[in-house]
Amino acid sequence: MPLTLDQLNAAPLPEALQMLDGLYEHSPWIAERALAQRPFASLAQLKHAMTRVLDEAGVEPQLALIRAHPELAGKAMVSKTLTAESTNEQTKAGLTNCTPEEFAHIQQLNADYNARFGFPFILAVRGPRGTGLTKAQIIEAFERRVHGHPDFERQECLRNIHRIAEIRLNDKFGFEPVDGQLVWDWQEKLAQHSDPGYAEKGQLTVTYLTDAHRACAQRISHWMKDCGFDEIEIDAVGNVVGRYHPAAPGAKYLITGSHYDTVRNGGKYDGRLGIFVPMACVQKLHAAGQRLPFGIEVVGFAEEEGQRYKATFLGSGALTGHFDPAWLDQKDADGITMREAMQHAGLCIDDIPKLQRDPAQYLGFIEVHIEQGPVLNELNLPLGIVTSINGSVRYLGEVIGMASHAGTTPMDRRRDAAAAVAELILYAEQRAAQDGDSVATVGMLQVPNGSINVVPGACKFSLDMRAPTNAQRDALAQDVLAKLAEICERRGLRHTLEETMRAAAAPSAPEWQARWEAACTALGVPLHRMPSGAGHDAMKLHEIMPQAMLFVRGENSGISHNPLESSTADDMDLAVKAFDHVLHQLTTESH
Repeated sequence: MPLTLDQLNAAPLPEALQMLDGLYEHSPWIAERALAQRPFASLAQLKHAMTRVLDEAGVEPQLALIRAHPELAGKAMVSKTLTAESTNEQTKAGLTNCTPEEFAHIQQLNADYNARFGFPFILAVRGPRGTGLTKAQIIEAFERRVHGHPDFERQECLRNIHRIAEIRLNDKFGFEPVDGQLVWDWQEKLAQHSDPGYAEKGQLTVTYLTDAHRACAQRISHWMKDCGFDEIEIDAVGNVVGRYHPAAPGAKYLITGSHYDTVRNGGKYDGRLGIFVPMACVQKLHAAGQRLPFGIEVVGFAEEEGQRYKATFLGSGALTGHFDPAWLDQKDADGITMREAMQHAGLCIDDIPKLQRDPAQYLGFIEVHIEQGPVLNELNLPLGIVTSINGSVRYLGEVIGMASHAGTTPMDRRRDAAAAVAELILYAEQRAAQDGDSVATVGMLQVPNGSINVVPGACKFSLDMRAPTNAQRDALAQDVLAKLAEICERRGLRHTLEETMRAAAAPSAPEWQARWEAACTALGVPLHRMPSGAGHDAMKLHEIMPQAMLFVRGENSGISHNPLESSTADDMDLAVKAFDHVLHQLTTESH
């Protein structure tokens, strides 16, 4: 019989300790110290209590715990001296069934890793969904992490140990994160669609109105139908919109959602998580035959990343009345205008103005999003409350000098465009660091038709600057642009600069932030408030209605815009529960 929290909370310490036996390899002290914090209101609260115990124990006990673990496909497996839990996990991952070549490769990786770090490589082989990583995925992670930094690897081993304990705890309590697994599966299936040039390499890239993008829209709309949405449409800019009607006609709607386009060679969860979490909530409402005092509108925004065209937040901008008709004449890398792409996709351009939403018909906008950073991961917290989205400004620039012979042009006679941009990059880095929480990035850098033996005569670059307030962002941008002018003047160069995007900082509406906080508290998840350094569709909706965001922890140090972007089914399940709770709060408030 599965355990219950009531049993655990009521049991004498020796019995309670026996209930939690085997969670942490040969280390019952972790559960014992955590049990001092009983009663636990949720499994999430118990899991976090154990992570805190280990966090506060210090480095030596942490290293002892790591060293108490067996190597993957190591000596303990061969001699059959693994714990029952480890045997089960390594068997499920296929590690007990390696070919001689695979076994030899893993043995060598074990030796290399131990020699470098002084402790064994730890990986939660049952993976983010809980159903197991493949041997190939395990070996790939091993090969990547064997080159890591020692301090990082110690923490990464501990994070994987906590994940192993989480799955073992789920097993003991008979808990399966069903809603989280559904959301996880949707994202995996949607990631099967990718643009040409990337799909062949197994990489995920979905840019505005490509075949892969339109296939994603079709899939999302079909899944919305399966979930029980009453109205589903792909609108005039390609947004996928699903509406679940309120109990009574004429009631307001809660609007939510995120984007389904991706950056090039990006991750599977950025944006898409915020579409599928509310879809899972609607599916449950529909299955229960339940209507709320308000409707739910879920939008899969067609374009947020600005990858194919320089039109960031195109999808959400159309809803706020900020679609710029000048965008229609922009051309992509193949010379196809946005107008042509939209016509080819069968979108009705004349209907774009009709997409503007009337704020009076909405309660507000909320968005769930993967964090895209390391903060929650390092704090061992599954969810975070967003206090504000940083303001940002982007530029595309070019410095123009004079191309000349690399061998015959003396250093003091050069008009080197690339050297000027290099100087600008270093200044931008140093200037942003002065503020502490500002950031500046040159993410694109190109010497057109550059040659190894030619002084660069031109250098194209991008510039992205962000800060928690508009004033701080503007001061940063002013200093960096002034420095660019000064560098070009001193070096005898000229430059062009085009502002491609400006987004105001978007502080969360206090009453909506409070609803997310109440949801986390009810789930037993400690509150962590944090700003968002990344831009989100919520920034656009913020211009016409109150908004607030919930962050979900990412794995692999929270990396994003990267194929390693990941989250667990357990964390996604908590996000669905938090969203459910907000719906419950709104229902209670309306009575």
